[in-house]
Amino acid sequence: MTQTTPPPPVHMRRNGFDPIPELGEIRIREGVTKVVNSFGMQVYLVTRHEDVKAVLSDHVHFSNTRPPGFVLPGAPDTPVEDQEAQRAGNLLGLDPPEHQRLRRMLTSEFTIRRIKRLEPRITEIVEDHLDAMEAAGSPGDLVESFALPIPSLVICELLGVPYADRDDFQKRANRQLDLSLPVQDRIDTQREARDYMHTLVSSARRSPGEDILGMLVRDHGDELTDNELVGIAGLLLLAGHETTSNMLGLGTLALLRHPDQLAAVRDDLDAVGPAIEELLRWLSIVQTSIPRITTADVEVAGVPIPAHQLVFASLPAGNRDPEFIDAPDILDVSRGAPGHLAFGHGVHHCLGAPLARMEMRIAWPALFRRFPNLALADDFENVEFREFHFIYGLRSLLVSW
Repeated sequence: MTQTTPPPPVHMRRNGFDPIPELGEIRIREGVTKVVNSFGMQVYLVTRHEDVKAVLSDHVHFSNTRPPGFVLPGAPDTPVEDQEAQRAGNLLGLDPPEHQRLRRMLTSEFTIRRIKRLEPRITEIVEDHLDAMEAAGSPGDLVESFALPIPSLVICELLGVPYADRDDFQKRANRQLDLSLPVQDRIDTQREARDYMHTLVSSARRSPGEDILGMLVRDHGDELTDNELVGIAGLLLLAGHETTSNMLGLGTLALLRHPDQLAAVRDDLDAVGPAIEELLRWLSIVQTSIPRITTADVEVAGVPIPAHQLVFASLPAGNRDPEFIDAPDILDVSRGAPGHLAFGHGVHHCLGAPLARMEMRIAWPALFRRFPNLALADDFENVEFREFHFIYGLRSLLVSW
């Protein structure tokens, strides 16, 4: 008898680029409803743009910190001290004031002015990969040759990670965020990732370089434990690689399906910035915010939510809310979509947003100018999307030029 894989939870299901209609129906009807997540846990799902913003803005009632004894179904018993070590430094798992203490140490490295200094190097990385694609010849897998390696190399250089290690951390990143895998498998992968980051932290302690880890050791080494440095570096490596690489792959496919809009990104430098914002909104590759836990009885959209409940904020549903933007299901790169939620909202708004924007601003026009005849090398129906993944994207994208 053939085993069938169950569909992803409702908040992770898509029809190609689009969230499934049921998600929109929830947004229209009640705005907040109970659903079952990928671990079989009942959670409250928030779908409207303004309600998502309200939840993400309120760390007092919707906490990122996990209470003592909180474990995922299927996770092994872990001593409290080990749990604390695993959570140390992970900004997404902390509330103010601890979150602010760590974020302030990193903010200077991610200002627009600082990121601007990386532009020549990012341009060089993009051109090198386009050269390699051209030399290898058409057709090729855009994910493997372009979308994955460019953000990987950028974040490796920022963190002082040897680029030779990129294949290993790419595999680990994918497994950590693949919600179809057993919990134990992902916990084991997280442990491997932490062991690896410990070696980088030890090296930075001995001889701090010019990368972010070196900066943290030089400027804040007495304030940060090794576990905090490991948590910070691990989060930056995971987030800085997975998000941008999936935006580059999925965004390229979206523009190939809208050739007039692709032409605008290719030919008009002033069109690139607004196009990036609209693609971020329309694709919303991060399926939900990091789950929050209610600290008291609360109410969202008139729906009561008791204390100690998990709350998921649906970023795709919020970004496709017609109360937020007109004709939300239509991709229109000319409008810019100010106020979208693709980078989150509130104190946890993505620290690396300026870097991600710069990588996309450089990579897409360069790709389309180098290969003006870029096209899908297979039918759109055969494109494999990554389901059951915290970050939506493509498994591969075969293109010709």
